[in-house]
Amino acid sequence: HATGVLREAVMGCDALDQAGVDQRLLAADGTPNKIRLGANAILGVSLGTARAAAASSGVPLHRQLGSDEEILLPVPMMNILNGGEHADNNVDIQEFMILPVGAASFAEGLRAGSEIYHALKKVLRQQGLSTGVGDEGGFAPNLSSNEQALDVIMEAVEKAGYRAGDDILLALDVAASSFCEGRRYRLSAGGERLLDADGMIEYYRELLSCYPIVSLEDGLDEEDWEGWQRLTGALGGQVQVVGDDVFVTNPDMVSRGIADGVANSVLIKFNQVGTVTETLETIALARAASYTQVVSHRSGETEDTSIADLAVAGKCGQIKAGAPCRGERVAKYNRLLRIEEEAGARARYAGRTPYARLVAGAR
Repeated sequence: HATGVLREAVMGCDALDQAGVDQRLLAADGTPNKIRLGANAILGVSLGTARAAAASSGVPLHRQLGSDEEILLPVPMMNILNGGEHADNNVDIQEFMILPVGAASFAEGLRAGSEIYHALKKVLRQQGLSTGVGDEGGFAPNLSSNEQALDVIMEAVEKAGYRAGDDILLALDVAASSFCEGRRYRLSAGGERLLDADGMIEYYRELLSCYPIVSLEDGLDEEDWEGWQRLTGALGGQVQVVGDDVFVTNPDMVSRGIADGVANSVLIKFNQVGTVTETLETIALARAASYTQVVSHRSGETEDTSIADLAVAGKCGQIKAGAPCRGERVAKYNRLLRIEEEAGARARYAGRTPYARLVAGAR
């Protein structure tokens, strides 16, 4: 499609008119969800146009997409322990992340995350646990419970010389849809349990009381809209309630969520929505409603670094790019290092800012 119908759709367009190009692409597909041509094909042309425009204008991609003189570097939400469908183990929760919010710069934050990652490897080895890695570069050991995953991370933070709850905060991507059966959730790690939405909310409340968790992604099934409303109402003042599967970077779904009080943060993925323009519109929509934004990679990734530029261009303040391991993950971090270096005194690291309004984040 990219070299056929989509190529024909944009021939003769001004590459500097991103919105115009993207409108042509959407018209060529002609379906609400890009079913005919596919979001990946459409995104390839949309993003290729943005890169070509940046090269023609002699500016970095983030500048072409919208960043101004002040460069905001995002907090890396580093997935250092994998479970769920991203790993071949018995851990329910899909991603356990560390957030180096106490660092003075992105470079220092990346160093802290890398040191904790390597400390975690030593902790796991000392406990006789596997140090094989999952899809996103995090370790994927079999553990006795989800809490044990948090415990070994807390130990690694301390052994690396950092303070959990101060220098480092934690985040979870539960991916609850992956273990939802009807309207109940089957937790296997730590003993078989079958919980409803309210039971899951109480489970998260217990975790928040024991660990410095500041972000909770996909805590309930994507179809459980009423459950999401209760989750947000119960925990939204303490934790960033991130919607990924429930929103799929779709502006219409985000608008509905804002109106209904679902989540307080939106995960941003280029290829869920399919064009650069729609992605930037979703970021702006979330920001206008005081929803935080988290730019994210995919579990199956390439070495393309566009999401690093997107996070800076959108001033999102947070990025999920995996562990400091595997080339396709490290490429994003290296790109952010270069952006920070090139910006010099104009660069500012987001640090605690995205979490300042949260009780957990203020600890």
